[in-house]
Amino acid sequence: MQLLKRDELTLGGFAGLTEHRLVTDSRLFGARKRPETFEGIGHFVYLADARFNPRGETGMHPHKEIDVISVMVDGRVSHGGSLEHGKSLEAGDVQVQRAGGEGFSHNEMNPDDAQNRLLQLWVLPETAGERAAYKYYTPKQQGETRIYGGDKQQDATFDSHTVIDMVKLGEGESYQLEADALVYIIKGEGQVQQASESEPATEGLLVRGEHLRIEANQSLEMFVVQVNP
Repeated sequence: MQLLKRDELTLGGFAGLTEHRLVTDSRLFGARKRPETFEGIGHFVYLADARFNPRGETGMHPHKEIDVISVMVDGRVSHGGSLEHGKSLEAGDVQVQRAGGEGFSHNEMNPDDAQNRLLQLWVLPETAGERAAYKYYTPKQQGETRIYGGDKQQDATFDSHTVIDMVKLGEGESYQLEADALVYIIKGEGQVQQASESEPATEGLLVRGEHLRIEANQSLEMFVVQVNP
């Protein structure tokens, strides 16, 4: 079991936000990969836990051949750009933007006078040259919600063998994983176990391992990245 704690990493950022980067996969970042960060899993290549300054924004910028997943944790964001211009994200919402070969440009803006919190995940598409596209989710208040990847016969998410689930556990509930997985604790408190090893699972903890079990001491939110055969 490998552990990486957000608050032990250097705080960085750009434009109107600050962020901790926890995954910077060498397939995407090459020599710019931060040595203290994790590699990805499957096609998942990037994770940042960010806070927008009051009225802060990223500025308009382009993406190509990447799937950009935004998870709104606290506050809200106004989304502008070539996909779903004018869309707003409230706390708990998720948007997925597929750049594909067509590409897209966007600007994310904090419309409020207080900081917010947003997670950003990047996944490399399995097929190059796709059309740009957009999906939006409000995950369930309890249990598991698939936000990326899975069965190619379903239209619920973008096709990929790399799957990402949002998971919300109530006090005393547990979640069991068998295959190699990356788990990020978004909020809450619990324990993560692998065989006889056990560690506290609190906000900002990134875990990689097989046969992981997460138990919630109180309400706990996390996302889980795995690779389906």
